[in-house]
Amino acid sequence: MTTGTEDPRTAEVDALFAPYDKPDSPGCALAILQEGRTLYERGYGMAILEYAIPITPETIFHVASISKQFTSFCIYLLAQEGKLSLEDEVRKHLPELPDYGKSITLRHLVLHTSGLRDHWDLVRLAGWRMEDVITEDDLLSLIWKQRDLNFAPGAEYLYSNTGHTLLGVIVRRITGQSLREFADAHIFRPLGMDHTHFHNDHQEIVPNRAYSYYPKGEGYAHSVLSFSNMGATSLFTTVRDLAKWDENFTTGQVGGKALLEEMQQKGRLNDNTEITYAGGLAITPYRGEMTVGHNGADAGFRSTIIRFPGPRFSVIILANTANFDPATLAKRVADIYLADRLAQEPETPASQEQPPAEPLPPSSPLDEYAGDYYSEELGVFYSVLLREETLIARHKKGECALEPLSADSFRHAEFGKFHFQRNRRGRITGFMVDTGRIRAMPFRRSRVIPAR
Repeated sequence: MTTGTEDPRTAEVDALFAPYDKPDSPGCALAILQEGRTLYERGYGMAILEYAIPITPETIFHVASISKQFTSFCIYLLAQEGKLSLEDEVRKHLPELPDYGKSITLRHLVLHTSGLRDHWDLVRLAGWRMEDVITEDDLLSLIWKQRDLNFAPGAEYLYSNTGHTLLGVIVRRITGQSLREFADAHIFRPLGMDHTHFHNDHQEIVPNRAYSYYPKGEGYAHSVLSFSNMGATSLFTTVRDLAKWDENFTTGQVGGKALLEEMQQKGRLNDNTEITYAGGLAITPYRGEMTVGHNGADAGFRSTIIRFPGPRFSVIILANTANFDPATLAKRVADIYLADRLAQEPETPASQEQPPAEPLPPSSPLDEYAGDYYSEELGVFYSVLLREETLIARHKKGECALEPLSADSFRHAEFGKFHFQRNRRGRITGFMVDTGRIRAMPFRRSRVIPAR
């Protein structure tokens, strides 16, 4: 079903999505909104390839990190009711969180300035596959074991899913309701978002949902997602329901305009540097207009919701294939509908980047790094072994080849950088892993033979 087909601009929009508008391809649902009405909505491609079920504006998608604005909104609602403060220390509500000697507040969690290590990177390092069933308890058991922060709270902005998972737990601790129950009662039902829920049971059957895919060979394969956790992710919804949520930022029907304005205030670091992140929302400019929105990516699901407050124009795209770039396509849609309003895009200067330097070979024989290493914070052994002149790091469910980076340092595309440490006698005693969202995760060399 489509709406707004009488508008000649829709042909330009359809051309953007034509590569996915096929009976043998996953695709997306699209909604284009302005001033409280739907200009155009349509589905492209298939929700379930096996049965050739097409995507429509009523198809339900897992929207990944778009979930964060709803979790943040629940926290702002509880603050409005006086049941918590954004300046509360997290340990006031979650005493299980280790005491790092520095105050971490709920606001730090909302803004990704807490310094807490990202739990998805923890999961990967701990030897889990992302298609494994991952529950809230699984995540919390890792979070409670962490002994260090990436940085002092408030000193930096570094995206960390850990914060919004903990915020979801805090909602339950304060209200006695799960995040799913609280959001349903205070957001979804009042707004008439009848096809939206936080999905906390991977076995639950959800009629009219889209499945997740990734390109493989000349076709597609399932990209399995078995999350049973919520807060940072796991919102199930439709473009039509998200249109109602989008309009609430104008009407303030739920929460009120003052709360919604506060939620859209960009955060500041300890040194008063302003960041682009607010209450589960990114506030960024595009061609002379300010935008408010968020992207999402889990397994093969890709999503975006972007709002231009000035012209009251929004684009929502929910997709079910990993080779989809909804954020770029949403901007291309805005280019079409806001052509008379948007400023010219600046010319992209020719790249002045130098080609990457060749990695330096390790200064020591590779077999010197071989051995068994253990992380107490992750509860996992890694075996480092030499195979055909290549170092391999292996854990219980997989392995990765380590490319020499510099003396005692190696890298891998998924697991990040491995920095080996030595004692005063020059013997290797362990290594640190940096993934980008985890800094300096320690592994110690072990004489214990791990179970295989």
